[in-house]
Amino acid sequence: MKPNTDHNEALFERAKRFIPGGVNSPVRAFKAVGGTPRFVQRAQGAHFWDANGQRYIDYIGSWGPMILGHGHPAVLQAVQKALLEGFSFGAPTEREVELAEAIIHLVPSIEMLRLVSSGTEAGMSAIRLARGATGRSKFIKFEGCYHGHADALLVKAGSGLATFGNPTSAGVPPEVVRDTLVLEYNNVKQLEEAFALHGRELACLIIEPIAGNMNFVRASVPFMQRCRELCSQHGALLIFDEVMTGCRVALGSAQSVYAQSIPGFAPDMTVLGKVIGGGMPLAAFGGSRAVMEQLAPLGPVYQAGTLSGNPVATACGLATLQEITRPGFFEDLSRKTRALVDGLTGAARDAGVAFSADSEGGMFGFFLLDALPQNYTQVMKSDGARFNRLFHGLLERGVYLAPALYEAGFVSAAHSAQDIAETVGAAREVFQTLQKP
Repeated sequence: MKPNTDHNEALFERAKRFIPGGVNSPVRAFKAVGGTPRFVQRAQGAHFWDANGQRYIDYIGSWGPMILGHGHPAVLQAVQKALLEGFSFGAPTEREVELAEAIIHLVPSIEMLRLVSSGTEAGMSAIRLARGATGRSKFIKFEGCYHGHADALLVKAGSGLATFGNPTSAGVPPEVVRDTLVLEYNNVKQLEEAFALHGRELACLIIEPIAGNMNFVRASVPFMQRCRELCSQHGALLIFDEVMTGCRVALGSAQSVYAQSIPGFAPDMTVLGKVIGGGMPLAAFGGSRAVMEQLAPLGPVYQAGTLSGNPVATACGLATLQEITRPGFFEDLSRKTRALVDGLTGAARDAGVAFSADSEGGMFGFFLLDALPQNYTQVMKSDGARFNRLFHGLLERGVYLAPALYEAGFVSAAHSAQDIAETVGAAREVFQTLQKP
């Protein structure tokens, strides 16, 4: 028998002895698609190499942050300089202020912000602040949107609008999610009914404007406009979770895209992560001065973090933001992403495979469906078995997509025309095999 020389398999078996499931975040385990996770040894530009030395074109980009690609020289230089100055101080630094100023300049709806270390931390803190600022407890989220793994957010829809959510994870007591109302994404009628029934009790509505955790599903303009109107009418805060979309779909984030169609549009609060940290553990939540001044040490809403505003993370984030603000950056990134999406769509069409795709800025998604879904129920109709075949076919050809049907993809500035051509060529070959049962 030929000995197994796959170092990924050996590492995975070793990891499973000491780490639950062998991974430190569930989607990395390849459980949804089957097979062995790739253990990354190094990355550069638009590529990474696994434990076997196999090169892959990377379309997850650390799940969004690597908008410049891996190892951008200006970012490396900034991080190396920061490392020499000190890893962590537990005290204020000027760079925290500079990063806050840079973010506020890009996202005008934010007047003040608080830096934290993860999107989960930012999301749970934003909801706590909304509850403290309004004096209300209940809030709305949407099926298929992910806002981190805080207890009150691990919830699925109840049986009706009068019934609040049910936990989706063991360890979350039902009473913790009793104030979480889960609605269908893009359903205006249900949204209006929820506000009519619960409006006076709602602290906030939190939404991914372009959902990246049921692949890529954007909120329609009429739906988003109604979210804004109803929140304003009932005194609830509209929270945009832009952990994925922030400075990724546009320089001003997804809210700037909606502002082009809805005059004067702005959320009350914004949750950011990923790109603003350049790949380091860094996130933020922010909003109007009146709301943010409710946070300790100024106000009664408590939030703290020992490593918040880490000096190395802020250096990485600042250098990244400086690069993406260069003239023409997003126009070029959008062209690359659209070229990928159009190429995949054409290859699927030529092979007679049901396929629909969408993109904004450097973020994209596709479905093995004839039309783009508008909510989680429609997303679930996508052919999971066929997607798994597509995923592994591309993986064998050196193209790394998210190892799950329900995750968006990301293009970086480092992706070349050759990378995109190789990807489309590989997809064309795999699509031909998907014609067979």
